[in-house]
Parts: sequence; structure tokens; C-alpha cells
Amino acid sequence: MPPLPAGLPFQVSAGPRDGHKVALTFHGQGSADIAEALLAEAASAGARMTVLAVGTWLDDQPQIARRILDAGHELGNHTLSHGNLASMGADAAYAEIAGCAERLERLTGSKGRWLRPSQTEYCTPTVMEQARRAGYEHCLGYDVDSLDYTDPGPTAVHRNVMDRIRPGSVVSLHFGHRGTVLALPAILQDLDARGLRAVTASELFA
Repeated sequence: MPPLPAGLPFQVSAGPRDGHKVALTFHGQGSADIAEALLAEAASAGARMTVLAVGTWLDDQPQIARRILDAGHELGNHTLSHGNLASMGADAAYAEIAGCAERLERLTGSKGRWLRPSQTEYCTPTVMEQARRAGYEHCLGYDVDSLDYTDPGPTAVHRNVMDRIRPGSVVSLHFGHRGTVLALPAILQDLDARGLRAVTASELFA
């Protein structure tokens, strides 16, 4: 992974606005066939993504972590069981973060650089403290929400992304939803037409 600049805040939601990079970030859970379809679409367009994996998803599909990394993408932590992290006490939040980190490290040799808290956009002070305790230095937010988890259909997912995206944007998307698979080719095509390149979050902030 490329080194990050010194002084990067703990909570980050967008990268430099003066370049041509964007980060497509995916919450990692759901069926293997949808994950494979999204990875195939990214590969065909030469796009890179960041997948924030749910630990129980890694338990169910342990091969997917290596598949993501071998394709040139990046993995991060989206908690063990995708509960509402912001509502948890310190010990419960730590268990959720550390549980996913343990699975990532066991499967790939690294716990990943990024934490994205589950069921909340931002790290609360408690989550921030427990994330640091688990070894994470950055919480990865987003400035573009595709709302694909509401299953609005591929046209709406595409519109939600392309109406808001600009250089430096971090986009929230999800594995596990068929509409996301159907929307991704047009999103990637339109990014290319705008001169924007989909890279990993680490590449965006480097």
C-alpha cells in the first residue's frame, strides 16, 4: 500500500479535489456470485476498489479476501457482525473491530488500513478510541452515498453516484445487491468519460 501523507486526519471522507481520482468503496457482505460479478466488472474496466469486509462474511467465504487482494483491490474492516457500532459501549465496539481485524489478518496477513464503522457514517469518540486500540489510524467515511442498499434499481444507483461524484470523492456502495452489479458498468464508463479514475482509498489519499 502506498504511504499516506503525514497529518491525515483520523476521520476522512474525501480526497484531494484537484486531481482525477475517486475511490469506489464497497461494504463487503452478501452472496459470492454478486461479489464475483462486481470484481469482474471492475477488472474489465481496469478499476480498483476498496472493500470494507464484514467479519462474518469472511467466515462464510474465506476465499474472497485473497481473491479481492489478488485482483489489485484493497481490503478494510467493516466490523465483525455489522451491528450498530455507534450505539455500543467501548468493550463491545472493540470486540466488533478486533474480531474483524483478526479474520483479515489470519486470511491475508494484514488487518487492512481502513475501518468503516457499521450502521453509521462517522466514528464516534468511543469508536475512534477503540479503533486506535485495535491498531487502526483512520476511519474511512464517504461523501457520495449510492443508496444501493435500498435496492432502488440500477438507474437510480447510477444517478445517485454520477450526480454527486467529483474529483476526490469516496463513494459508498455495497456487495450483495444485484442493482449495484447492473449499475457499475455505466458508472465506470461515465467516470472514464469525465476523466476520472477509480482507485483504492489508499491510492486516493496517498
